[in-house]
Amino acid sequence: MKYLLVREDEEGEEQLWARCAAVEGLFVDPVPPPREALTLRGCAPAGSLRDAVHRPELFTRTNATAGHCLAVDGLFAARQEPAKIPMELIGCEPTEPLLSVLRRPRRWERAGAELWTLDRTGRRMACHDVGLGIEGVRPSVLGGALIDITLTDGGDNRPSPATRTVWEAWYQGGPTAPNQWASYTSQGRAEWLRLTLQATRARRPDRSGGVHHLDGRYVTDEPGLHCALGEALAGPGGYFGWGWSAFRDCLCGGFGVAPPFTLIWHDAGLARQALADVVYDPGDQLSYFEEVVQALESSGVTVVLE
Repeated sequence: MKYLLVREDEEGEEQLWARCAAVEGLFVDPVPPPREALTLRGCAPAGSLRDAVHRPELFTRTNATAGHCLAVDGLFAARQEPAKIPMELIGCEPTEPLLSVLRRPRRWERAGAELWTLDRTGRRMACHDVGLGIEGVRPSVLGGALIDITLTDGGDNRPSPATRTVWEAWYQGGPTAPNQWASYTSQGRAEWLRLTLQATRARRPDRSGGVHHLDGRYVTDEPGLHCALGEALAGPGGYFGWGWSAFRDCLCGGFGVAPPFTLIWHDAGLARQALADVVYDPGDQLSYFEEVVQALESSGVTVVLE
């Protein structure tokens, strides 16, 4: 069985509700919201907005003031919730808690549970929330006493089909060599980081000191930076933040390594160039690369850029 349906009981203890052999609808892209139009009334355009009035193709996103308007039509329009995307649990062995739901499904329409994905060793590699609204139950296509269950809402945080190969790599038991993330696109690298976070479920004692080497040959985007940093500090598949805020949290300790230590960043020029236009705080006028280096150094890390 590759999947577990789990829910906390009244005492907060995790309770197994079902084992399932397969899932259809795990990898989906969210339904895009409908396109909306806003009408700006009584405008005095300035800067890029003034230029766009005459040449719309020149209008780009900017933090500068683009003029003033007296009113905006359509800003507070009613919006419908996006349609829920169902999910099918195939070849399930239900336990008594789930059997009780199947006997009285309407009572549980607004409840939720977690779907755990197990790797080939039986370790939990990922989990995400699903709704317990049940659209249908039938004998499983796999035969025997198994059943197939269609959930009305398969959850909002499902991975994209474009990241399926990342999941397949982790399903083999987790990374065993550095830079296994390097061949993926930015989207795939971001999913890699999400799985490293899932694998790091509990805070653990920190070690300080020592020298760590960051392989910068493949740091060509923000997710790549965090993949490489996590591996430098915690080994293949290691986690040390998946974005700016999470990275700053890791610097406070609880993720296996804490300052002071020395980080030798090899081929640092590649990240400096690739992230030159990625700015986290426009007020500081620093690139994301420079922000990360500054945060490391202010936390007591000796950073050597090579």
